[in-house]
Amino acid sequence: MMGGPPKPYEHNKVEPPRGVGDVPRYLRELLGGFFSRYAYIVKLVWRTGKWILFLLSFIALFRGVTPVIGALISQAVLNELQEIIQQGALPQSAFWQSKVLHLLIFLFIYRVLSQVVNEVNRALNRIAGEKVVRQVKVQIMEKSKELDVASFDNPAFFERMENASREAGMRPLQILAETFGMVSTIIEFVSYLVILLAAPGLWWATLVIIAVSIPSAVINFVYRRKNFQYMRRRSKDRRQMDYYSGLLVNKDMIKEVRMYDLADTFIGRYCDVFRTYYRGLRRLIFSESAWHIAIGVVSGVTNLIFYILIAMQVFTGRIMLGDYTLFTGAIASVANCIHALVSTSGTIYEGTLFIDNLIAFMDEPTTVTPRIAQPLKVASGAGHTIEFRHVTFRYPGTERDVLHDVSFTIAPGETLALVGLNGAGKTTLIKLLTRLYDPSEGCILLDGRDLRDYDLDSLYSAFGIIFQDFGKYAVSVEENIRYGDIHKQADMEEVRAAAEQSAAGDYIEKLPGGYDTPLMRVFEPTGMELSIGQWQKLAIARAFYADSEILILDEPTASLDPIAEQEIFNQFDALRSQKTTIFVSHRLSSATIANQIIVLENGCLIEKGSHTALMALKGKYYELFSTQAKRYIA
Repeated sequence: MMGGPPKPYEHNKVEPPRGVGDVPRYLRELLGGFFSRYAYIVKLVWRTGKWILFLLSFIALFRGVTPVIGALISQAVLNELQEIIQQGALPQSAFWQSKVLHLLIFLFIYRVLSQVVNEVNRALNRIAGEKVVRQVKVQIMEKSKELDVASFDNPAFFERMENASREAGMRPLQILAETFGMVSTIIEFVSYLVILLAAPGLWWATLVIIAVSIPSAVINFVYRRKNFQYMRRRSKDRRQMDYYSGLLVNKDMIKEVRMYDLADTFIGRYCDVFRTYYRGLRRLIFSESAWHIAIGVVSGVTNLIFYILIAMQVFTGRIMLGDYTLFTGAIASVANCIHALVSTSGTIYEGTLFIDNLIAFMDEPTTVTPRIAQPLKVASGAGHTIEFRHVTFRYPGTERDVLHDVSFTIAPGETLALVGLNGAGKTTLIKLLTRLYDPSEGCILLDGRDLRDYDLDSLYSAFGIIFQDFGKYAVSVEENIRYGDIHKQADMEEVRAAAEQSAAGDYIEKLPGGYDTPLMRVFEPTGMELSIGQWQKLAIARAFYADSEILILDEPTASLDPIAEQEIFNQFDALRSQKTTIFVSHRLSSATIANQIIVLENGCLIEKGSHTALMALKGKYYELFSTQAKRYIA
């Protein structure tokens, strides 16, 4: 389909110029994008700690001047020694009063001080690096808690999130460290430039060295951008490699991988993807290296010519030996400075391109927000009416309706059962009710007001929910239950009561540490691995602990045996008094306790009524219930 708004992940894409007239505009966009990204990085590090920038600035200035100071001291030492040699041998005692001793002491102090500053710089980068990584990770987590759940269904979003998590933590400080390194290099470059201008007949040497280095700068920038674009294009390949390699080290998957002998299959797929990824990367690396080798040969020949010219001046007595060391060192340093400036600027530019991933992630729009300036709070201590009005929903980027024109009402204190085959839309309906998504069409009302009018925290706290893919947290048993309402004052009696209501109390008491037992062997070697049924009871306890006014249970007993299931539903009967309850269950015997049953098929509501009414109708519900009943009777 032509036209339409740009995709979110394409907003920061810079297209190459199409013609000569486009070059100034292209450069403006290129530099404008660079400086905006760089400003973002500086603000990020400033928020992490102002002291980082101040210390980096001081170290940059110090490291810029010290190489030149060292070269000047070495020059003075050699020249002084040459003059002594020319005067003839002196007694050893004269050395202790000579200028050479003072210069050597200065040289020693310079080298020790340089080593101290280098160690301080190394420690600073390690400490500041950890602080910046924390800042970025927290920033990503804070953003994640605000994002629409729909964003997590978008592959392009996963690409941005993966890139932000992988790159953004280390890149900001690396870019700033490289920037301050450039400041040091510029100071060093200017200092050596002044020295070369003072060299007899060699003022033009710097111009030649700069001219030789220009092609290297161009190549460096071109290939930094090519490398970034290649990494972006191949983001899917990297995710596939991470996925296939992760399957063989995933403790939940390794059993099936081993039993079905899938290891070689996944290793083969990893290698297939790697070959495609590596082929293009290798071509880029070889191409860039060939250019730099050619430029390096030209630069080496140029430096050789200058070294010969300076040596000839020593040979004819125009300059001293220390001057030769200083001037040849200056030529080498100027060339190295230019190479460092080119390389570092390319690294900084490439790094700012990767920061685009973090910026794009942080710019991910959030649409599931209250639509009114003063959002409503959900009334507490009263029954709630829920109404679906002609609700249709399709996932973003798709055209198929997962739910289509669904309408029904749940009265206060009523229990609703959602029935239907897999893929009928039951879980999606629950996600819409809890406003993890918004309907594509129609509306959902809570107590007569649109869900979009409510404060999200207040709305979410009104629901006590067990999802089909409930959470398993690598913390203690007690914490797993208290996560049902983390804002509630911790009360061990309430935790125990919730566990008893979910039939989890018996097995918890038998665990080595009872309610303090760590679960999952992720962090603790003593962590307990529960069965799926035990985990499900724990998830149900979490919902009971929340003591919310609307209970939503998506397959709450799928992993339990019939006796445990009946025990929990008996608890539901006691707990759902005055509460609105919605549950999904494939075991239709549990649907008989519901006041109202809704049957979904292919996203459409096809039947609605009580168990008695639907059995009398002899439609889809009758067919499903009778089929299951025959299995138990047989």
